[in-house]
Amino acid sequence: MTGRASFEELVAEGAAVPTEGWDFSWFEGRATEQRPSWGYAVSAAERLSRARAALDIQTGGGEVLDFALGRATRPPARTAATEGWPPNVAKATALLAPRGTVVVATGEDDPLPFADGAFDLVLSRHPVTPHWREIARVLRPGGTYFAQHVGPASVVEIVEYFLGPQPEEVKQGRDPRRERAGAEAAGLDVVALRAERLRIEFHDIAAVVHFLRKVIWMVPGFTVEAYEPRLRALHERIGRAGPFVAHSTRHLFDARKPER
Repeated sequence: MTGRASFEELVAEGAAVPTEGWDFSWFEGRATEQRPSWGYAVSAAERLSRARAALDIQTGGGEVLDFALGRATRPPARTAATEGWPPNVAKATALLAPRGTVVVATGEDDPLPFADGAFDLVLSRHPVTPHWREIARVLRPGGTYFAQHVGPASVVEIVEYFLGPQPEEVKQGRDPRRERAGAEAAGLDVVALRAERLRIEFHDIAAVVHFLRKVIWMVPGFTVEAYEPRLRALHERIGRAGPFVAHSTRHLFDARKPER
């Protein structure tokens, strides 16, 4: 950790780190995040071991799917993934092609470019919005949707530090009860739904800058220049009082498409 570095040096470092993909290893020693107890990636590997055809929606840079496929005892005969951000499409393609996985570039709100009933397993880790009818459409009867979603008011402490108090409808926009209702309205049976609130600590301002550049929907339009006074004040606060503490929320969906 670079606690002795100046504000300017730390901000420059956080602003220089590439943001492609969902590899968060750069944060080691700078930020910590408690992980959900269910171990999504390992559980996904177990599901993949039993699947014949699998789809990963909004795969990011493909890191989680790559890990899960590598841990699967018998990977599916066919795997595909979707991603909408061009730098991530390129990264995921390079990472997943050796595993025989096709990465399809598709917008977040576009229909899934696959036939009805094409997959017996659909995965997703942190989808922006789950499009339940499309998920149900591409699942075969008896197929499963297994995913970890971001929950309501996730990391709201850092959002409100920069943007001020947020309306309740914004903070509760990813309520798992509403998502469950959406899944059921699309014809899926929710077998299990678990939720947890998890502690995050930011140990220096470089970690905050990189986080806000990487997770762009937290503070839309974030730039160091626009938020320099708030960043400087937070840097000084961390120096005086220790890590900035926030909390992420996650929920795990296990849903099944009825046989008929």
